[in-house]
Amino acid sequence: MPLEVNPAPRGRLRDQRDYMRLLGARVTGGAANQMLMVALGWQMYDLTASAWDLGLVGLAQFLPALLLTLPAGHVVDQHDRRLLLAASLGLQLVAAACLALSSAGAWVGPNMILMLSVLLGCARALQMPSQQALMPTLVPPALLPRAVAAASSSMQVAIIAGPALGGLLYALGPWATGAAARGDAAHWGAAIVYGVSLLLLAAAIAGVLTIRHRAAPLRRAAPGLAQLTAGIRFIWQRPVVLGAISLDLFAVLLGGATALLPIFARDILHTGPEGLGLLRSAPALGAVAVGVWLARHPITRRAGHWLLGAVAVFGLTVIAFALTTSFLVAFAVLAVSGAADMFSVVIRQSLVQLETPDDMRGRVGAVNSVFIGASNQLGEFESGATAALLGPVGSVLLGGLGTLAIVALWFKIFPALARRDSLQPELRETVVH
Repeated sequence: MPLEVNPAPRGRLRDQRDYMRLLGARVTGGAANQMLMVALGWQMYDLTASAWDLGLVGLAQFLPALLLTLPAGHVVDQHDRRLLLAASLGLQLVAAACLALSSAGAWVGPNMILMLSVLLGCARALQMPSQQALMPTLVPPALLPRAVAAASSSMQVAIIAGPALGGLLYALGPWATGAAARGDAAHWGAAIVYGVSLLLLAAAIAGVLTIRHRAAPLRRAAPGLAQLTAGIRFIWQRPVVLGAISLDLFAVLLGGATALLPIFARDILHTGPEGLGLLRSAPALGAVAVGVWLARHPITRRAGHWLLGAVAVFGLTVIAFALTTSFLVAFAVLAVSGAADMFSVVIRQSLVQLETPDDMRGRVGAVNSVFIGASNQLGEFESGATAALLGPVGSVLLGGLGTLAIVALWFKIFPALARRDSLQPELRETVVH
């Protein structure tokens, strides 16, 4: 079945200067975050050799995001989204600085890593809704699907470069600085990665603060229960949006293998931190190719079928990854998983953004960020917990099979999503919020 696409809408994304500034900040901040995750995972496994502890890192980041998401969404809809995004990046900068100093001083430990993971989770509770709510205000509506695709593919560049650079610095940095000869290579490798992440986060903050766009003042409202839960009610009343974001939640929650990559890298594929960085970068290679193509050729027909089909392909690649012992095969199937995931990301985010009015974007974005956080950080905990019981291969294999089961189930319980043709919003009565 050929993919049917629109001709590119009038106007060029490169002419949207504030959008381009946001894009640059997302890339630098995203690369910093990916480097942090590589160093955190490898350092925790170095310190504990425990799949359970690797899972706890994800749980420590998810729980504060879950608790803070509704207040964060309300705050985003009431205040300057630029400043809130800069503040969230600032919290990550503080965490990176603490990790760099404690690693360089060789007094870092599992408990400190978990505490700073909590701080990273608090930052993301604010970052994701402010970032998602800001972007649609910087481009014309006709350019939004292309803007989503371009932002997603640009982030994949960060996801390629960040882990690869982080793994390389972790492995080679101690030798370049002479730390390896002193016997403290592991701590200095992490310290160097955290230090570079700190510099990238500072650049991202500067980029966000140069955005000149000022949104129209929004009607201020006290943070009562009705306001805090408006995003939940909005999504619940739209089966297509609910189905799209919950599909991602359960598919990645079950099928994600990111938390276990340090185990696969060292114990199954027999590589070091540089190999771990490449494995974490692999999904982004496929995602970049798909994202660049979708930025020029947005999907216009059979959006629901493409979304569900892409998630099914993702599940198959997870199964293939679990069964291989070859580094090259593992790298290849992870790249295919990233390509499939990019189709899902662009379709899902375009549906959510185009269906949501501006005064609701912060609260809807906050709920969406919980779904994304649950699929990633809580998925890492689930992977660590099941790996402690079934081993890493059994855990990932079970997750891939679960993802395929979710796709089949979503065809039945969300028929409106499966039948959805266009990404553009359908006519409906306005819902009071």
